[in-house]
Amino acid sequence: MCGIWAIFGAKQDVKQLCVNCMKIAHRGPDTWRLESIRAFPNSCLGFHRLVIIDPKYGMQPMTLKAYPHLWLIYNGEIYNYKKLQSEFGYKYETRCDGEAILHTYARFGAEKAASMLDGVFAFVIVDTNERKVHLARDIFGVRPMFTFFDNGTLGVCSEAKGLIDIPRTDGIHVKPFMPGHLQSLDVDVEGKVTWWDSSPFLSVGGSDFNSVATLDPNDVHANIRLLLKAAVKKRLIAECRIGCLLSGGLDSSLICSLLAQCMKEEGITYPLQTFSVGMEGSPDLEAARIMSAHIGTEHHEVSFTPEEGIQAIREVIYHLESYDIVNIRASVGMYLVSKYVKENTDTTVLYSGEGSDEVCQGYIYFHKAPTPQEGDAQSRRLLRDLYLYDNLRADRTTAAHGLELRVPFLDKYFSSYYLSLPSEKRRPTNGVEKHLLRSAFSGTGLLPDRILWRPKEGFSDGVSSKKKSWYSLIQEHAEDKISDDSLAAASTHFKTGAVPTSKEGYFFRLLFDEMFPQHGHFTPSYWFPMWTNATDPSARTLSHYK
Repeated sequence: MCGIWAIFGAKQDVKQLCVNCMKIAHRGPDTWRLESIRAFPNSCLGFHRLVIIDPKYGMQPMTLKAYPHLWLIYNGEIYNYKKLQSEFGYKYETRCDGEAILHTYARFGAEKAASMLDGVFAFVIVDTNERKVHLARDIFGVRPMFTFFDNGTLGVCSEAKGLIDIPRTDGIHVKPFMPGHLQSLDVDVEGKVTWWDSSPFLSVGGSDFNSVATLDPNDVHANIRLLLKAAVKKRLIAECRIGCLLSGGLDSSLICSLLAQCMKEEGITYPLQTFSVGMEGSPDLEAARIMSAHIGTEHHEVSFTPEEGIQAIREVIYHLESYDIVNIRASVGMYLVSKYVKENTDTTVLYSGEGSDEVCQGYIYFHKAPTPQEGDAQSRRLLRDLYLYDNLRADRTTAAHGLELRVPFLDKYFSSYYLSLPSEKRRPTNGVEKHLLRSAFSGTGLLPDRILWRPKEGFSDGVSSKKKSWYSLIQEHAEDKISDDSLAAASTHFKTGAVPTSKEGYFFRLLFDEMFPQHGHFTPSYWFPMWTNATDPSARTLSHYK
């Protein structure tokens, strides 16, 4: 991960505002830079770098000799940067994948450039010739970006905490920049910004997968295997060590096994490190051991006690900038395993199985979908909302410790192909969720059958014992912190965002409000399963849970 920050048309002394950039220093622990732009008064670009490629010449803000009027700050990876160079004859001045953003913008303009990029990104391009600022974010919001606009002043940051303390007019909020959108704004000679609404440059499921692979119209399983492996392989770009988070569930196990295969094929000789996390009796720890032995990885287990988990909640909420119940439950384990990776290994890039449940209808409640079409609509909605939930969790818990996460299931070509298949094929079949995905890899030897067909276990559930779930431990803690009267008055006490209906939710909201007062809109609604009468979002409360 890296961190980007920018201010344009500031009403205050820019030098005094720059301290806000340091609030995201954890995202880029290797080096940082603040730089003003002569042509844009009262403006500044900031960058915190996590070195992945080209440590000598890859610093940002990036400018090139070929385009001295362009400036770039970005957080992300552009996987097709070499392909773009080959196709259009770009003369790169660095080894950085992100340099492709500037060349493609210079040749095709902002909207076309954003749609041509194969990767995950949040970027700011400054064009001093055209006096414009362009903002864009990848289709699923894998990389974060927040903005505010206040009467000619524009603020941009990877995390909201870098903007919320900048003085603004009452009623002007810091908001997430929408995934898959581009915004182009004008900047006058005094540095003031003219606001124009953002517009989508790509829709979920809208990528042309036939442009990157020769697919067999008669073999869906082979196509799934081909595109998922390609998604894993293209994400190997790095000049640092790569590892993988391994819960022992279907998704992370598939990614780990494919990663081990691709590393061998690419001549990467260091052993693959895998990491699992859980409390005593965790089914995830047991399944991860089986999977690690099957692949032959250098496996690391991170154990935590209920007390250690509870103690981490405040830090987790600070980094998440959210009080969503499921997100916080699941983030604690991911936060603690990321901390271990940073402090005990030299792995910097981590692969993960995020996104599979949304693309492939993996949540338990998909068994209850009234029709295949409604299951498809729900899958697409979940993908559009990922930036508020799972992608937010995956980014923040790893970036908090200066690590970079890569998510092959959210590859735009793999996901577009999978979503193009008939909705009847993608729904749970024979009582098994993600049946199509599992069937595609059956008989390949990549996974033992007991892992390939292991039932869905939510990450916040799998880290704990089946005898006593992690969520019940948090609820017991919250019971002692929140009174019945306080909970009954929640709807009158909390005026913005999601209103808690449980003591656990109330406890999380209080911690959030201590750190981010008057920003309840960061969590507009709670993640909750559809088509059920459940009173708790844990999969273990659903009747289908095995």
